[in-house]
Order: sequence, then structure tokens, then C-alpha cells
Amino acid sequence: MIDTIVIGAGMAGLKAAQQLVALGQSVVVLEAKDRVGGRTRYASVDGHAADLGGQWIGAGQDVLRAEAERFGISIYPQYEAGDTVLELFGKQTRFKGLVPKLPPLALLALYRLQKRWEREMKTVPQGAPWTAPRAAEWDAMTLESWIVANVRTRHAREFARLVPRGAWAAEARQVSYLWFLDALRGAGGLDYLMGIKGGSQEAKLTAGMNAVARGLAAELGERVVLNAPVSRIVQDADGVRVATAKGDYAARFLIVAAPPANCARIAFEPPLPAARDGLHQRMPLGAIIKAVVAYKTPFWRANGFSGQVATDDDAVGLVFDDCRDDGTCSLICFIEGRHALEWSARPREARKERVRQSLIRFFGSEAGDIAAYDDNDWLTEPYTHGYVGSMPPGVMTRFGHALREPIGHIHWAGTETAVEWAGYVEGALRSGIRAAEEVHRRGNG
Repeated sequence: MIDTIVIGAGMAGLKAAQQLVALGQSVVVLEAKDRVGGRTRYASVDGHAADLGGQWIGAGQDVLRAEAERFGISIYPQYEAGDTVLELFGKQTRFKGLVPKLPPLALLALYRLQKRWEREMKTVPQGAPWTAPRAAEWDAMTLESWIVANVRTRHAREFARLVPRGAWAAEARQVSYLWFLDALRGAGGLDYLMGIKGGSQEAKLTAGMNAVARGLAAELGERVVLNAPVSRIVQDADGVRVATAKGDYAARFLIVAAPPANCARIAFEPPLPAARDGLHQRMPLGAIIKAVVAYKTPFWRANGFSGQVATDDDAVGLVFDDCRDDGTCSLICFIEGRHALEWSARPREARKERVRQSLIRFFGSEAGDIAAYDDNDWLTEPYTHGYVGSMPPGVMTRFGHALREPIGHIHWAGTETAVEWAGYVEGALRSGIRAAEEVHRRGNG
């Protein structure tokens, strides 16, 4: 019997396994897919590395930065010079920096909104948001209902709705206000969440984020078993037995490093406690399709654009510049929420043309001359089926305590379990370290 089985070769699972091996434990990592990296994914677009999943390193995300440096992966800053395009209610405006060009009353409403969010998020205890003084009240409402009740202008309301859509591919009407405040606190506040320099989109990896996962997997070697989806986990007094498509494995401990929603596809014997099982049923994954659109030249820069776009109702909700020193010249585009659900059912060529038409509207006719295109529909990605897990009303206060609680020999990791930077690669790595430390303490207790 080995010491620990890890389910999932995403960033959390690989980091947990690497930590345990360094501590002298025997480990096997079981991955359902034919690749490592979880919600990061490498692609070659126009002959250059591209990210079709998670890709940013935010300021202060030191674990991820250290991993990149350890593997010799160079880091480059996110380009931000020039104008951002904002489209609300069918009207486009251009602005520089973080302050959008909106009516004065809307800007005043947004200023007050940010200050209130920052004040209220500070009352949410790290790691135990269900104990916040107003937890029951805030968890009984959606972020949308809070916005409607507290934000007075329609432009400010619509801008506020862009925040959960852009950060977690979730609509304001889908998430609890308490969950939102906890996620906002864990991301360092609104300025950090939406910012570039000093914010969550500060930098990227020249070789692509998935290169970190491949580096971790290379260190683990044959301990990583691909194409091994788990169908059943059986737990008894001695440990766990895990049934996969490649046979059964037994260990003293188990770390499940997968989104709660995906755990619902695994049979547990004996059944999980109601609180943990409830999380599996009630933490939907955000809907997103990410596209990389390559060009021969960064024409938008010459025309005074930063490459950034945010929209309230276009199929393409967000756009960023993704040009690099190696000659790569591209825009990355996100189709989110209800638009992702709509376009997930379409052929890739149809999505390409829809993205192309959106980019022409944002940047002019030059955007129509695409050199190469690729995208990843995360809704149909095998064994992933989405972006980041979120909590609707009533879930945090009733089931949230089970998010990280071990159950017998089973421990939990994954970016959704992080108390800081949940939803980010950094959060995934930190959750893997935390789960590995839990298992190591028990194994040596």
C-alpha cells in the first residue's frame, strides 16, 4: 500500500504530490485526461505557445512565480498602454487606466460601490466566511439582487455585473452575495481583481502556464498515471481503495484535487456526509470558451488601443493583448456565461467568424485579417466541463464548512478550496501545499 493517492493532475494535485514526495512519501497521481495541467492548457497558434486556459500571474502570487523561476520559464508583463474599449447598452467608449468613461453619477455610484464592497468584504473571516456577522443575510441574496437594491444608476449596475462575469464566468444572479464578498476578499479587492500592474493580470509566462504543470509532472515521472478516470472511492479503517479505468489503487490517504462539481461523478463508499455531498451538487462551474486570435502585426497598438475590451452583451465579453517578445502577436478573447452556453454547441469555424466580427467592431477592419485561430470550449472539455466553481445563495452558510474538512482518510484540494486567490492558479498551488501538509502531519502523528 502506498502512502497517498492524488486524484487530478492539475496544478493543485501536482503540487500536492511534489510536496509529499519531497517529504519522503510514496505517491501516485491519477488523471482522467490524456494530459496534465487541469484548467490550464497549452496550444500552438501560428507556431507559438498560447494559453487556452488559466495564464496570468498576479502581483504577490509568489508560489506560482517561484515555480516558474524554478523551471526556468520567463515571465513578461501584460501590455496595457493605450485605450480600453468598454461597451455598455450597445454604446462603445474608450478610456485609459481603471476609470471608465461613464456619466458622472454612474462614476460616483461606482466609487461608492467599491468602497462599500471593500468595507463589507473585510468583515468576512478568512477561511470561515459562514461566520461573518451578516453571513445569513448576505447568503440569502444573490449579488444581482444586492446590486438592484443598492446601486442607483443603470450604467453602474451594468458595470458591476461585469465583475463576476469577467472574474469567474458567472452571472451576478447566480452567486451568493456572501460568496462574492469572500471571493473578492481572497482576490485582494476590486482594484486587484481588475488591475494589471499591481493586480491579478500583471504578468504571463512566455512558454505558457501549462509549462509549470508539465515541469511538475516531469519531476514526478511515472507516479503520474494518465487516462485513469476514477469511478469509485472506497474508504475503511485502513485507508482508501480507488477504482480507475487502469485498475485499482490502495493507499493510506487520498487527496481529491478536483472541482467539487466534478466529484459528483465519483461514487463514494460509504456515502459522503451530507454537507460535503451537498457541495458537489451545489457548486456549478462557470461557463467559458477561450479563444486565441493571431495576427501578423499588433495593429491595435498602432491605433492607440491597449487590446483590452469589456462588454455587457457581446458574445465576446473580454479581450486582452497577448503579444510577446518571441514574435507572437495575438488577442485573447473570452466568451462567457450565457453566450458560452450558446456558442458551445456551434462548430469552431462558426465561433471563429463570430469572434472575428466582434473584433472588427472593437478595433476596425484590420481585425478581420486573422493569421491563425484556436479556442477551447471548457464546457465540453472532458472531465472538466467548466471554469471555476461558485456558490449560489444558501450554500456557503449551510455547506461551506465542508469545503476543506477531511473525511476520514480523504483530504481536499483545488483552487475552489483556497482561502487566498481562489479561482487562480496561485490558489490551486497553495491548496495543494495545504492538503499535502495535512496528510503529512497525520501520517507522522
